[in-house]
Amino acid sequence: MSPRHLDFGQAGEDYAACFLENRGYFLRQRNWRWKQWELDIICEKDDELIFVEVKTRAGRSAQSGIEAVTPAKRKKLVKAATRYLSAFDLWERPCRFDLVIVNDDGTGFRAEHIENAFDLTDFMGSGNTAWQPW
Repeated sequence: MSPRHLDFGQAGEDYAACFLENRGYFLRQRNWRWKQWELDIICEKDDELIFVEVKTRAGRSAQSGIEAVTPAKRKKLVKAATRYLSAFDLWERPCRFDLVIVNDDGTGFRAEHIENAFDLTDFMGSGNTAWQPW
């Protein structure tokens, strides 16, 4: 990836973080990594732990933000999230996955927040939430 592309993505993540904070979310961590997996933003609101995937798009991208979160990408997010829950002993916390799509139409960023963006029962089976496996 070109440095310009990386800078654009980072600017989108920065915008998404501010967007969430302005809506009452408490940011726990950003860009948390384990092996080859990464969680863009981990935050909390109303006693719920939220894993946020951020997709930044310019103008009329060929692929929308939601389309970019393929089943394979969702599986990677689940692996990273389960590792995060284990690392911080948070398995009892209610959790969900959100998506923030940041679009730049040439006049500035705009964000779309999709709560509970992923239905992960196909990956994890039943549990307390759609993806927590107990």
